Amino acid sequence: METQDLFDRLAAHRSLSAAPRAELEWLLAHGEYRRYGEGDLTAAKGSTVGWMHIILSGRLALFVDRGAGPVRMAEWGAGEVTGALPYSRVTTIPGDARAMEPLEVFAIPREHFQALTQACFCVTSSLVHTMLDRTRAFTAGDLQNEKMISLGKLSAGLAHELNNPASAIERSADGLRVRFADFEEATRALAAAALTDRQSAALKAFRTQCVAAARPALEQLDREEAIAAWLAGHGVAADDAAAMAETEVTFASLDRLAEELSGPVLAAALRWAVGAYVLRTLAGGIQESSRRVSRLVNAVKGFTHMDQANIPEWVDLGPALRNTVTVLCSKAQERAVDVTLQLQPGLPRVRAYAGELNQIWGNLLDNALDAVPHGGLVEMLACRQGERVVVRVRDNGHGIPLEIRDKVYDPFFTTRPQGQGVGLGLDIARRLVRHNDGTIEFDSAPGVTEFRVSLPVAEG
Repeated sequence: METQDLFDRLAAHRSLSAAPRAELEWLLAHGEYRRYGEGDLTAAKGSTVGWMHIILSGRLALFVDRGAGPVRMAEWGAGEVTGALPYSRVTTIPGDARAMEPLEVFAIPREHFQALTQACFCVTSSLVHTMLDRTRAFTAGDLQNEKMISLGKLSAGLAHELNNPASAIERSADGLRVRFADFEEATRALAAAALTDRQSAALKAFRTQCVAAARPALEQLDREEAIAAWLAGHGVAADDAAAMAETEVTFASLDRLAEELSGPVLAAALRWAVGAYVLRTLAGGIQESSRRVSRLVNAVKGFTHMDQANIPEWVDLGPALRNTVTVLCSKAQERAVDVTLQLQPGLPRVRAYAGELNQIWGNLLDNALDAVPHGGLVEMLACRQGERVVVRVRDNGHGIPLEIRDKVYDPFFTTRPQGQGVGLGLDIARRLVRHNDGTIEFDSAPGVTEFRVSLPVAEG
């Protein structure tokens, strides 16, 4: 391309339109014109970001593989600048950069940046604003992506946790329907039998013993077999032997009832008395399972900070940390990991963004659960130290190797297998800690790793 044509295109570029002629001529003297075809790879993942690209025409996109295949994370077109920028600390590209259509760029190598900042004040000023805009955009994007990843993990764990009580409720409801029909039939049979006062008193005394009694499993099995034999000996079906074995019913009380009632009336009386116990048990199971669902929902609402504005507020860390443990308990149970939470009595509140703190605790606990072996231990501890509250997340895993400790906060750095992490958790956690005027640090050795988050105590 002719020098004058290239100069005119740079002068018309949106990011350079305010630059004087001398600065544009400096750029021409220190850069080079490049062309790419549609689909061409302009930079590969992990390569050094060594050039600034002033896009003259076409579109350029960055594709990042977060574990489920490449995803387009950013796109630039004519009038924009991408790649390395003066004062930028980016050194390697996190994904593949490809031309989305025929692409023309003017490229300036990083080694000329110091001279550029000295010779081109207007260009440098424009590029600094570009870098700030890019930083804000990528920060917002990374936060959103990490939130979506956390939401996916939360959804999977919540589905698993809710399945157990939901299944229990369904089973109990089915049992209630069947047992209630049988209870009604037994009630009608007893009404038709026109029991005497003596018989009614015997049945009432027997029913008072139809309450749950805790017994060892082996004793329970022996008792069930003995009750089934007693029922068979009195011409009664042994369908309720297992339920009756769970109660305080004695053989003496069975014998006393059999002295007053016999045949179909005895069978109806036993079904009625034991049926009432089974109905109460099933209803109690539904109530407990419903309470468990409610506790899980409340924990998730607290963890995700639903129905609350994203503004700084006084935060009680106790409930927040308990909610975090609750929503991740499914993952801990799958790995047989023991998670403990220790809170100092009278722990003061902190002034922070509650939703952001929950994301910090979730990321740290999730990482700790991944780090420990099957049957491991993760501890969460919170205490006051001076005018700060310190939260510790400690695990007994293998520790962080010395050679990668300076990389743990780097974006996209991860030691997890492909598809199981994108390397944003600790980077996001550090950003959020800083946004809440806190600090984060860690110590690691074989058998123990501890992350510490320190937050200022709320004033007042």
